[in-house]
Amino acid sequence: MAHGNNSKEKVVYVGDSRVRKGNGFITPPDYTSYPGKSEAFIPNFLLKEWMVGVVVLVGFLVLTIAEPAPLWFPANPSASIIPMPDWYFLFLYQYLKLPYASGSYVVLGTIGVSGVAFGSLLLAPFLDTGKERRFYRRPIASSLMFLSLIAVVYLTNSAWHHYKEEMAATGQIPENIQREEKAAENKAKGLPTTSANQQKEIAIVDKEDPAMESYKKAGCITCHAADMKGAAGPSLRGVGDKHNKEDILKIIKEGYEGKMPAMYDSAIAAGLTDKDIDHLAEWLSKQKAEQ
Repeated sequence: MAHGNNSKEKVVYVGDSRVRKGNGFITPPDYTSYPGKSEAFIPNFLLKEWMVGVVVLVGFLVLTIAEPAPLWFPANPSASIIPMPDWYFLFLYQYLKLPYASGSYVVLGTIGVSGVAFGSLLLAPFLDTGKERRFYRRPIASSLMFLSLIAVVYLTNSAWHHYKEEMAATGQIPENIQREEKAAENKAKGLPTTSANQQKEIAIVDKEDPAMESYKKAGCITCHAADMKGAAGPSLRGVGDKHNKEDILKIIKEGYEGKMPAMYDSAIAAGLTDKDIDHLAEWLSKQKAEQ
């Protein structure tokens, strides 16, 4: 303590012995130092993750049922198109174009590099066992993570620009834009904008005709179903648009291009007569889409 105004007198500060000297905040070694704030990974934490996953899955199912994907116009197999995967596969699509991931090195690119990458992800929890969770204190793991993110972004961007360059060089219009333009054009004309549910069901002609019983008795329902919509074989509704009576009789007796065996003998064995078979062929030739 100081007495008076003597500047040369030594000043001694006396602390309170009841207050312990602190070293600042000490980071606990792990989360077990927080009672009630930790839990077992299996089954507690994992069960919660599964429950969240189930809720998200149900949400997706409800969305797909409520808003199904629209059916556009049938694909044109003769069209020259440049295949393009969904955006989340673009980086892999571009990666497989690299010289050492395709051609003679396709095994290395598809199995070797991918196996190392995904194997590292699987082994990461076992290799990186440190308690430090701050990314700047984990240089190896953090560097690999940032390197992977940069590679994915770079490859995705390269794939998209390469695709646009290919389309411009060949003078093609992306398929999705073609569909949208065609849908808009049909909408302006009052025509259907998709191919979904546009096919009108063909009715059975003269359903009460005795030939219907001959059709069932001959065993035709095995391949063509009782409602003639087809089972193992094609539908016979509208078959009269493709074949006349003579053609159908020939198919019954001789079969059809290796796709259908001759059914004449089995029809006779089932109790049908030549007159019944002739009438059946005549009745089938009447099955036309437009009546």
